Amino acid sequence: MLKLHGFAVSNYYNMVKLALLEKGVPFEEVLFFGGQSPEALKRSPHGKVPVLETEHGFLSETSLILDYIEQTQPGKKLLPEGVFAQAKVHEQAKEIELYIELPARALYPEAFFGGRVDPAIKEKAKAELLAGLATLKRNGKFAPYVAGEQMTIADMLFCFSVDLAYAVGKKVLEMDVLEDFPQAKALLEHFKQNPNVQKIAVDKEAQMPAFQEMVRTGKR
Repeated sequence: MLKLHGFAVSNYYNMVKLALLEKGVPFEEVLFFGGQSPEALKRSPHGKVPVLETEHGFLSETSLILDYIEQTQPGKKLLPEGVFAQAKVHEQAKEIELYIELPARALYPEAFFGGRVDPAIKEKAKAELLAGLATLKRNGKFAPYVAGEQMTIADMLFCFSVDLAYAVGKKVLEMDVLEDFPQAKALLEHFKQNPNVQKIAVDKEAQMPAFQEMVRTGKR
């Protein structure tokens, strides 16, 4: 059985978890916060979350894990037919990660953990985030999913990146970053009705107090 190492507050962990749940693949969750200890680095060479434990060994990096799951596991297909169509999904997923998730992440300390972000970093993150959303608006189909009628790997990233970007916009930038992107708002609402997304949200909420205490104390 596959084992998913990580923690329920991590959006990258939840991207992989949603893929496994949507495909109906049995898996075990293993609590793992990453880090630079020798034990952590045996599982994840860079000490990051998530990690997928397979019969052959450990895999890290979310995009690679998602692709491995799609190539090796039965159940719902999360990639369309055809090399070009699959490449477009990977393109959209990478755009979400690089141009939406990462700029928004720079503002997480202020949005979620009581910290303060330098104004210059805020302005840079704001510009990059808005540009990333404009890119997704141009490149996504939203019919209703990012790549079209079929839920794909791109939606795993969308579901757990754009929601946080929206929250960051409200809390830190004091703006609705999706104001002129109703297709994205509609898809976020659609995912809120998904039973697997709802399960992930419950698990995240349950683990949040312990995670916040870990962040506060610096103890893993």
